[in-house]
Amino acid sequence: MKVLHLTLEKKWFDMIASGKKREEYRAMKPYWHKRLLNKSYDAIRFRNGYQTNAPNMLVELRGLVSGLGIVEWGAPEKESVYILKLGKILDLYNT
Repeated sequence: MKVLHLTLEKKWFDMIASGKKREEYRAMKPYWHKRLLNKSYDAIRFRNGYQTNAPNMLVELRGLVSGLGIVEWGAPEKESVYILKLGKILDLYNT
């Protein structure tokens, strides 16, 4: 299984863990072009912060598209972004 590792703020981490947020957004910048385009990931490992024992979860990645995201879920207004379509939570670790 190929896993993309991303760090999130608590608000977004909690929304994904609860099932309310079903997409994650990344800016359309060279850094994310290199990490996301022409690559295939099965899942995303989200971490809530940078500490060694930070809560984390493994979430199924159902697809990658570009477009306008939902502002209430953290997307910038009127700006295209990479949209990571999330599936079910495979593992949830609250340490």
